[in-house]
Amino acid sequence: MILIALAAGLHAAFAQIAYHWNWSGVWVYRGQFIRGWLATLAISVAALVCSTLIGLAAALARRARLLLIRQAGVVYVELIRGTPLLVQILVFFYVVANAFGVHNRFVAGVLILSVFAGAYISEIIRSGIESVGASQLESARAIGLTPAQIYRHVIFPQAIRQMLPPLTGQFVSLVKDSSLLSIISINEFTLAAQQVNSATYSTLESYIPLAAGYLLVTWPLSALSRALEHRFRFET
Repeated sequence: MILIALAAGLHAAFAQIAYHWNWSGVWVYRGQFIRGWLATLAISVAALVCSTLIGLAAALARRARLLLIRQAGVVYVELIRGTPLLVQILVFFYVVANAFGVHNRFVAGVLILSVFAGAYISEIIRSGIESVGASQLESARAIGLTPAQIYRHVIFPQAIRQMLPPLTGQFVSLVKDSSLLSIISINEFTLAAQQVNSATYSTLESYIPLAAGYLLVTWPLSALSRALEHRFRFET
């Protein structure tokens, strides 16, 4: 009902301004849209996996006993969270990637997004871990569980339920943040829409498919999160 009401409202608004649609010009470039959407999907999936691993490593580093490792985790998180993604993309691609010979734009884009999102994910994981009561950790140590067994059987089964909602929000944000990679000319979805807009001068017709395409990626993520929340509700 909400979607129907929203569609009706938009239709009424466009009718009010007598907007003349030009879908035929955009339709010619449908192949470019599809290739861009597939590139965005591939970048997002790869970045989701890599950022989760980076976030987990950073969260464990911030709980390490060695001060140097803990401080390294703090510096990484604060440095990434305190600077704009746009600047990070430019510095990483034109300075760091060139210095280390990373010339593949797809790989560079995945690494940039992974490092950026990993800082936020590490804080989500760390807060989830610290939500488990200290008495449970002491009980686990008392019965002789190793640190790895404590994380596997005590901490993560409980923490994951707390982490799922903010993790879903971060994953959705990561997918949308991938649109900024267009500034380094990665042939993803946003760049495809910009190129089609430049060729057809049909701004709304070029960017409305862009919004729909991102929704096709983010909606299943939200649905998967709800399903996992429902599952872990009974396991904890």
